Amino acid sequence: MKRIGVFICGCGKNIAGTVDIDWLVEKSQEKKEVVYAENYQYLCSEPGQKIIYDAILDKELEGVVIAACSPNMHQETFRGLVNTAGMNPYQCEIANIREQCSWVHPAGELATGKALDIISSQVAKVRRDKDLQEIKASLTKKALVIGAGISGIQTALEIAESGHEVILLERNSYLGGHMAQLSETFPTLDCSQCIMTPKTAEISRHPKIRLLMNSELEEISGYVGNFTVKVKEKATYVDWDKCTGCGDCQEKCPTEVKSDFERGLAKEKAISVPFPQAVPNKPTIKAAACRYLQEEKCGVCQQICPTEAIDFQDQDEIIELEVGAVVAATGYDLLGQDKLSEYGYGEVPDVIDGLQFERLLSASGPTGGEVRRPSDGKVPEEVVFIQCVGSRDEEKGYPYCSRICCMYTAKHAKLYQHQVEDGQAYVFYMDIRAGGKGYEEFIQEGIQQEGTRYFRGRVSRLFREREQVKVLGVDTLSDEQIEIDADLVVLACAIVPNSGVKELAQKLKIGTDEHGFLNEAHPKLKPVESLTRGIYLAGAAQAPKDIPDTVSQAGFAASKVKSLFSGDELAHSPTVVYVEEDLCTGCGQCVEACVYEAREISSRQKVAKVQEVLCEGCGACVAACPNGATRQHNLEPGQFMDMIDEVLE
Repeated sequence: MKRIGVFICGCGKNIAGTVDIDWLVEKSQEKKEVVYAENYQYLCSEPGQKIIYDAILDKELEGVVIAACSPNMHQETFRGLVNTAGMNPYQCEIANIREQCSWVHPAGELATGKALDIISSQVAKVRRDKDLQEIKASLTKKALVIGAGISGIQTALEIAESGHEVILLERNSYLGGHMAQLSETFPTLDCSQCIMTPKTAEISRHPKIRLLMNSELEEISGYVGNFTVKVKEKATYVDWDKCTGCGDCQEKCPTEVKSDFERGLAKEKAISVPFPQAVPNKPTIKAAACRYLQEEKCGVCQQICPTEAIDFQDQDEIIELEVGAVVAATGYDLLGQDKLSEYGYGEVPDVIDGLQFERLLSASGPTGGEVRRPSDGKVPEEVVFIQCVGSRDEEKGYPYCSRICCMYTAKHAKLYQHQVEDGQAYVFYMDIRAGGKGYEEFIQEGIQQEGTRYFRGRVSRLFREREQVKVLGVDTLSDEQIEIDADLVVLACAIVPNSGVKELAQKLKIGTDEHGFLNEAHPKLKPVESLTRGIYLAGAAQAPKDIPDTVSQAGFAASKVKSLFSGDELAHSPTVVYVEEDLCTGCGQCVEACVYEAREISSRQKVAKVQEVLCEGCGACVAACPNGATRQHNLEPGQFMDMIDEVLE
């Protein structure tokens, strides 16, 4: 007979306001092998934990059931507690009577009865629980950071500064992501490049950081502490080790294409450096635009290169790496032209998005920092800024707020009016959301000092009329119809997940939310961790964020990696599956069901084998096995039957 204790948490009114706690204590004491039952308002508090600790010692408890909130919240807390009291931590089970009971039922007998069923089932489970020991695994103290925007850069630097090696993977030929495209940043109007350049320079020369530019993740296998990754290094057709960055090839190249970095507002050569401050400051050849690679004509860049750095025979290369942790910092994109036809985006040349306006404002941009219309190069005298373009729009499938649009629109209006003193900026908005330090003050300065006019309402129609853009809307505060003959219209488009993030998530075996952003394990307790241990999230890959929040989350992700690397080996939960080989027929259905690649069929014995350090105990293979050969520690078939019997009594 096992001596079991049941401890019921009131969780303030979260549980106690719905279920009868005293009755649950009374009924729990009547359960077989339960020798002690107690309740406390907040079991997770220090006094609550002391009650459990003392009871384990005084009552000589051998198993514990904590009836409280989800095990995602405090299972580790309570298992650590019972371990300090001398009990095996895997003799502690959580009965979730908050999320699965009190939060989803009105107060009354039904909720209380269900709470007792949940507690009773966990008591039945504990009766058959066995002492388990953590599985130990080796550890590779090297991190892979995917994405070299500000979040990836910050993450890589902090990990490297702690003495661990970092591989920084970037699919573009330059560091900085979208932040490299910005002119100034709100609310201080610091130059973006002034903030970025010291960090990119530090990244490029840091002895612990290896840069893999023009590269993408192809494949990942293994488990936390021991991932094997395959990376595709795409051909640049320039040997960067030989290249001095003199720029002769870029100057002499006869072929021009639209610049992706300049958002199509300018052209660049088929061989070029994207922008003057780019790090690394080395050119790449765009194969689709290069006349030599397409037609074997030209080749002038190779002929004039003083260091013979041009290599038209360059090929993509697959590199295999061993890492212990992965941080996904893949950033964001703006909602595309195909979703914004009602605003004329992509058709009316003087309708542009926020990043295009940033390039017009930038001193290194296509106009040298002067705001000019794309259509004719004239200085716009009236500019309309439209917020929430795609954001908070359920019809388009983007019901969320993109968070940064109110602030960067206010910044755009302010910078425009600094440049064009006689110009007028108009902003159409739904609500102003300025929830950061100095943000509200920044908005008010634009209205009071710069004279930006704000209209609360949607734009109903927008079309080109001769040389201007006719903007029709309404100000719902004054109930006035608004008609503006604008010279330029700037759209604050919705922040959406980076292209390719869904495919990346599948490779990493991590989830995405309904909008395509990478999903965290828990929004409050594990905001930078994914459901796959050892893979972390940083920046706008997880949700829209401004720069301060992005940098903060990057530091948090880096701290998680450093914590992971703090020991010489890793501990893995022992609640994994095993195989009763006498029952296994080697059919392979369990192998197909396992998303963690933790199972294989032995070539010699022809039965299923489990790689325990890869197993996450999800139970999919248990359900898939037709012979009952797959079992899970402390979730045995007999335990399930006992739990069901308790609920049905």
